[in-house]
Amino acid sequence: MKNIILKKALTYFAIVFGMGFILGTIRVLWLEPMLGTRMAELSEMPIMLVTMILAANFIMKRGQQLTKSVDALGVGVIALLLLLSIEFSVVLWLQNISFQQYLDSRDSVAFTAYIISLLLFMLMPYLINKRS
Repeated sequence: MKNIILKKALTYFAIVFGMGFILGTIRVLWLEPMLGTRMAELSEMPIMLVTMILAANFIMKRGQQLTKSVDALGVGVIALLLLLSIEFSVVLWLQNISFQQYLDSRDSVAFTAYIISLLLFMLMPYLINKRS
């Protein structure tokens, strides 16, 4: 069962991270100069939410089903840990900034929305599994 949870978590992470990477590139290169950081980041959120819902639905309905809610929650927790480890290592390294500089640079409104989206990212496999 642990192998299934890990595979589902890796797939979920890869789909959502992949879309986030694509949208992040578009946001930084084109939207931020036109709209500003806050509006660019907030405009990305609905697309990411739809991506999370579709990805969670795909991974939870595909292959062996998870019968325990805690297993579905485990998928989300593992995926979130993967996402945060990439965010706070590779991304900060590429931008050549410290964690504190990262926090200081964030817009408070967009950062709050980001935190909420991380919680939804973690909970989505559980919510989709519960609905099934």
